[in-house]
Parts: sequence; structure tokens; C-alpha cells
Amino acid sequence: MLNPQQLAAVEHCDTPLLVLAGAGSGKTSVITQKIAYLIQRRRLAPSRIAAITFTNKAAKEMRERVAKLISSEDAAALTVCTFHALGLKFLQIEHARAGLRKGFSVLDADDSEVILKELAPKGAKPDVLFGIRSLISRAKNAGLSPEEATAAARSPREMDAAMIYTLYQARLAAFNAVDFDDLIRLPLRILESDEECRAAWRERLRYLLVDEYQDTNDAQYRLLKALAGERGGFTCVGDDDQSIYAWRGANPENIDQLSKDWPSLRVIKLEQNYRCGRRILRAANKLIANNPHLHEKKLWSEHPEGAQIRVLECKDNEHEAERVAAIAVTLAEKHKARWHEMAILYRGNFQARPLEKALRLARVPYHLTGALSFLDRAEVKDLLCYLRLLTNPSDDAAFLRVVNVPKREIGATTLEKLGQIAQTRNASLLDAARSDGVLRQLSPRPAAALAGFTTLMDELRSASLHASAADLVETVLKRTGYASEIAASTTDAALRERRLGNLRELADWFRAMQRNDSTTGDLAAQLALLSHADRDEPGNALRMMTLHAAKGLEFRFVFIVGCEEGTLPHDGAMDEGRVDEERRLMYVGITRAKEMLTLSWSSKTKRYGEVHSNQPSRFLHELPQDDLHWQGKDPEADKEVVRETAESHMAKIKAMLAGGG
Repeated sequence: MLNPQQLAAVEHCDTPLLVLAGAGSGKTSVITQKIAYLIQRRRLAPSRIAAITFTNKAAKEMRERVAKLISSEDAAALTVCTFHALGLKFLQIEHARAGLRKGFSVLDADDSEVILKELAPKGAKPDVLFGIRSLISRAKNAGLSPEEATAAARSPREMDAAMIYTLYQARLAAFNAVDFDDLIRLPLRILESDEECRAAWRERLRYLLVDEYQDTNDAQYRLLKALAGERGGFTCVGDDDQSIYAWRGANPENIDQLSKDWPSLRVIKLEQNYRCGRRILRAANKLIANNPHLHEKKLWSEHPEGAQIRVLECKDNEHEAERVAAIAVTLAEKHKARWHEMAILYRGNFQARPLEKALRLARVPYHLTGALSFLDRAEVKDLLCYLRLLTNPSDDAAFLRVVNVPKREIGATTLEKLGQIAQTRNASLLDAARSDGVLRQLSPRPAAALAGFTTLMDELRSASLHASAADLVETVLKRTGYASEIAASTTDAALRERRLGNLRELADWFRAMQRNDSTTGDLAAQLALLSHADRDEPGNALRMMTLHAAKGLEFRFVFIVGCEEGTLPHDGAMDEGRVDEERRLMYVGITRAKEMLTLSWSSKTKRYGEVHSNQPSRFLHELPQDDLHWQGKDPEADKEVVRETAESHMAKIKAMLAGGG
């Protein structure tokens, strides 16, 4: 059942619409119901609707929810994907306009880093490389070409980055490859400059729905504008109070820009919260009221008040971690809570270590979001690079990764020389390695190994023309000797089996993703778009993650640790005048909690071997104090907590003695 505001948002289709959806206000229901309404009531063909999300996980959830409302045929025709996946789809259709050949590669962050390292001055330190990478990414997210970035440079540092950007794009062109940022930049450039293409895509996508709109950057906004046109067939759903990604280019002013570019824009507010207890919501409202607002909104809930918000003052990080672990154990035993219903949130990943230790000691199963994911494992990346190279022989980044995997006695000196020759001939590394004239310039043994490798790739390429991606994984494993290499590389049977199991799982992923017209290259490109968060399958384990990673999630019990000045709000953000964004980050953390919220801070912190004294975060003082229980300041309430914890520990000891632990 939709409430009146949700229903109004679903049925409004004739002019552009902005839905300001507060935390937990049912925005996904609005988007999915609207898709069904457009198809069933407005008779719009599903192939002409695109719903755009910010993570593949959100896209998957939306696809599943919409599939329950419409026919399976209509669901299959819909486009539900991220901005980057939409950009990929566009480039796969319009590759020629972008100066790309069919079967181009999508380089991941590691591939890009390798190239930038080669192009940067010799011996450049990691922080310098990071700075270059950030400036190039920022230029791309602003939709700037290398030439425009050079013209816009205002400092020697920006000029250096723009020069490397020029070389970097030339290298990508030689590889017939794009990086993540290009998936938005290139479609944007084509749509803004090519009237014919723009008209065709406006006809192709008649209605757009954009989720988490407050997280759009300038390039994404321009992409929306180019696709929607003056007609403005779109619904943007967002919350200015949850805008927490300005540091990576998101522009919260895009919310205000809509009414300037489309004066007929209607704004509907969703203010009923279906997630949080009233006390938690009251705290969130009071906190965020300290930020300036163009669109005022006041969230309300019909849920019960809920328990007081607990504030823990701890001696140091270790003490904080122990107390949080003890409360988690108590919740599991007293409230019969399952581990996956709890989450510990923090400002930065560096805060996770003492928490991991305390949870392990307390025997609490946990899952660390952002840890090494399946698709980041060496053997999986190796196989994906083999598939990339088979699909796109110009993909030099993939060539360099697999040419000596398994070992073929092809060293760095040989590859450097091959690279120089390839460059002078304007050829890819694989093409250069096929040339007898090139091989004669190399030492006999590596030349013979390279010749063997190119023959192998030609054979695999022939096999790939008639095989599915999943079957191709099996073929590559056998023909390259990779599976045998793994088997011989370790005496640890469990590790060996785990690595081989990862490769079998990759084949299973391809099987699950396979569509009639999907090529191996298409599937490899789709996998490249998956972020860490999209890959997480934690099972029944307590979740640990940054506040940024928590957006869009909800839990019965939430702990926010490190609520002290300098950590939350973060020193760096305060120096840059971004306290409002840090407050929004705290707001996001608070509104993840459904039933119980615990906030903690440490009076002392060890940083770089020095002990620092801390003050509680200003955000704790901005919360309604009547709704907080500061432990140590209310003896009666403290007694109850101590009794509850003691009972929980006794129960655990009894269970262990009885053989249950």
C-alpha cells in the first residue's frame, strides 16, 4: 500500500519530477511501482524505460522487485543498471562514434594504475601517483577532454597531470580500451555534439528514473540532461541530507539545478519513515537541522519510541572494541538477534583492526565490507585477462598480465623491448609478438616462448568463436596449463582447492550472466563494473563497514564507533570546511538503525605511536539529550546495563561448560 505522497510520485508522469525521499521512506517502492505504472497504465514500452542506480546491488534488488509487478517478458526488456553500465551499453552500440573498435576492453583500477605508473616521472611516490590519478579522474568526471583539461590547468601540478592525461588517453586508444570514467565521459561527448545520435537515444529511452540522485556528479547530470531533453521525461529520487560523496565528485547542487533547467519541475517530499524507532528518528532530525536546507523536510514514524540511544565513553580504541563486542554478544543472547542484524560503522577502515580482534576473541562471526573480494583474487583476474585478450587482441594491459602466467621465461627486459618495437610500429603487443621480424630482434629463448604464446592465443581464439564464456574458462584452464600450475604451486591442499574452486565459480558466474546475444567480451566488461560492495555475500555475520559503505542498508542494531572530534567529524574535512558533509555522514549512520543505536568514543587514541587525548564529537552534543543515555552519568540505567551484560556472560559460560560453546 502506498501512502498519498508515494502514490502522487508514482502517478505524476507529464512533467519532470523530483522526489525528495527521506531515509527509510520507501523510495525503491516508489521507483518500482512507477515502472509498473508506466508500462501498465501509460502503455509505455518497457524497452523505452531506464532505471539508473548507483550500485549493481541496488540494480539487482530493483530488477527483482519490479519483476514481481510486471510480466517476465516486460521485465526482460527493461534497462535497470548503473550510470556506468548504461555508458557501457551505449558504447557497445555506438563504439564507432567513440573511435573504438568492436570488442573494446574496460580497464579496472589496477590496470589504469599500472599505465599511469609507467607514464609518471620515474620514481614518483605513491602519494604523487594518487594525486595524478585523482586529478585525471576529476577532469573526466567534469566531462573534460585532455585538451580541455590542459587549457583549464591553473597550477604546475594540474599541468603535469593534464600532460599525463593526454599520454594516458593515447595509450588507452592504442589498447582499444576505456576506463571507468570514460564510460560516462565518452557517451556524454557524443550525445552533446552529435544531434542525430542524441535524437535517436531520446527516442530509444523515453523515460528515465534516477535513484540516489544527490550522488550524481557534473558529467552524470549532463548525461541525464542530454538524454531527457527539453521534454524532461524523468523522475529523480534523492535526499539532500544523504549527500556524502562530494569528495569523489558528487555535486549536491544538482538537486537545485533541476528546477533551473526544467521550470515545470514538480517536487514531492516523502517524509514518513518506515525503518526507525521514533527516538532514533528524533535524534536524526535534530542533528541534521543544524545544516542549511533549500527543501525543508521533517521525517516522522509510526514505530514505537524504542530504547534510549546509548553513548559509551571508553578509555581507548581497544576498550571501545571490547565493549562493543560484549554488547553484540548480549544482543545475540538476550534479544535472540541474528548476527547479520547488527552492524558496526566507522569513519575510516583504519578503525577496523581493534574491532576485528575483539570480535574474534568474543567468538562473534563478522564480515568486513571492502576486504579482498572474489573478483580481486589473482587467479580470477588472470583468467579474466585471458578472456579480455581473446576478445580484444589490442588489450596490452591484459597481455602483460598473462603473457608469463603460467611461467614461460619471458622476462621484463624482453617485454620492455617488445613494447618499444610495438610502439614504433603502432601495433599492439600481441600483434608485434606475431611478427617474425620482431621476434628476430629478441633473444632466442624468450622469442620462442613468445611465438608459442601467440600460437596458443590463436588456437584459443578459434575455440572462443564457438564456445560460451563458461566453457571458454574451462578450455583456457586446460590449454594454458594454468590449472596444473596452481596444483603444482602449493603443497597446501586446502589453498589449492580454494583457488581452483574460485575458477570454477567464475565459470558459474558466466553461466548465470549468459544471455542469448552476450559475447564473452560483453560479460567480462560487465564483471569489470562490479564494485566491492556489489560482490559482498556475507551470510549470517555481523557487518563491519565505513559509514559511506552503509548508505542504502538497514540493521536492527547499529554501533557507530569513533564519535570523537578529529575522527567524526574528520580532521581533514574540518580543515576543508566540510563539516556539513560530515554531519550528513553521521545522519546516514544514525538512520541505518531500526531498533537500537549505540554511539561510542574513546578519551585517548594512539596515532603514529603517540597517544592523543580526545573530546566527544560535537555531533553527540547536537542530539536531543533526553533521548541519550550517557553511560556513567545515570547510575540507575547503568545498573540495568551491567546486570544485562553479566547475565549474558553467565549464560555463555554455562553453555560452554555444557559443551555448547
